[in-house]
Amino acid sequence: MKPSRSALLSLGSALVLSATVALPSAAQAAPADGGAVVREWYDITAQTVAAAGAPTQVTNSRTWAISWIAAARAGREAPGGRDRGAFQDAAVASAVHDALVDLAPSRTAVLDAALAETLRRIPDGRAEDRGLAAGARQAKLALADRRGDGLDPASVNAPFTVPAAAPGVWQPTPDGYAPAAQYGNRVARPFLLDSPDQYRIGPPPALDSRRYRADLAEVRAYGAADSTVRTARQTETAAFWYGSSLTLYTEPLRVAVTRSHGSAAERAALVGLFHAALVDTQIATSDSKYAYTRWRPVTAIRTGAIAPDQTWTPLHQTPAHPDYPSGHNTYSGAAEVILDALAGPRTAPFALTSPTAPGVRRTYTSWEQLTRDNVDARIFSGIHTRSADEAGVTLGKAVGRHALHRAGALLAPLG
Repeated sequence: MKPSRSALLSLGSALVLSATVALPSAAQAAPADGGAVVREWYDITAQTVAAAGAPTQVTNSRTWAISWIAAARAGREAPGGRDRGAFQDAAVASAVHDALVDLAPSRTAVLDAALAETLRRIPDGRAEDRGLAAGARQAKLALADRRGDGLDPASVNAPFTVPAAAPGVWQPTPDGYAPAAQYGNRVARPFLLDSPDQYRIGPPPALDSRRYRADLAEVRAYGAADSTVRTARQTETAAFWYGSSLTLYTEPLRVAVTRSHGSAAERAALVGLFHAALVDTQIATSDSKYAYTRWRPVTAIRTGAIAPDQTWTPLHQTPAHPDYPSGHNTYSGAAEVILDALAGPRTAPFALTSPTAPGVRRTYTSWEQLTRDNVDARIFSGIHTRSADEAGVTLGKAVGRHALHRAGALLAPLG
């Protein structure tokens, strides 16, 4: 008989990864078993975040990270032998379930039903019971460890005093002139970084430099709403990658997890480490953004000294935070490093869709291709300079490499 719901609630290192120890290549075919529970709870996590997520992306990344770090830690407790798989499956399901119930309580009934269905397929016995207990324990400890980390929506969007208008200085942008967002990220507690400014990038190009003049000319030409030089394919690229990075990378990470030959604990470690690195990347991004407060292209083009054009309009709405570095590209840089190391740099072709480009499907065979498209997309959207995009990739890759070197400590079981 399966444990009752009340029994489940009363139950009351990890896989060590480094830059030199990688999960099996995603280019290989997925095994026939060993990953069903991970794929199931991966999809449940995505559905939970979509249905009950926070309005701030980094908060939702935190939900992923806590849930799957707990799952990886719990799976590491599995004993050897024939029952190891049953233990790990139960541990992963239990840990992700309990963490999501705490972080998205409105989904409790759905999550309870999903856990019951998972447990129905796992053989009854000591391995299942011990896995459930391990998952519950690690979820509770992981949640406690991250309390008060400054990644709740109110803290993330802490008020920012806009500096006086001056050349190069960020100001709220049209059309909405919304107040600055994500200012509070810069003082949040990272998962792996020693401090938010650990990898702060160098300053952006000087306003009178050849590089900055070239940057602005490129955005002015290719990023205008009425551009006559941007091709249909480039417009499609801008639209495809305009949405949330968390949403756009959910499927690529699922591809890597699905095609892995690792155990349930190893696959959980890939998901947990990916999202911990991406939380830290978003923290580091805000640190650099608000250290330099570089104005956005629309402000530079409309008010700058280089042939100002007060009617210039970008293809897409400019996000409400400074230009340098590009957050989409810090995200893609970190994601590329993690996926290259843990899933291999290339994989069999996989198709992606985007909620901001309905009906469009793009096919990729490497994680680097996603990064390249992100760099170009923000220019074609008219919302970032190439310098900001390339600096974002550099910062993201630095944080990603740091995460790989610190993974062992992150994934060691608590308690």
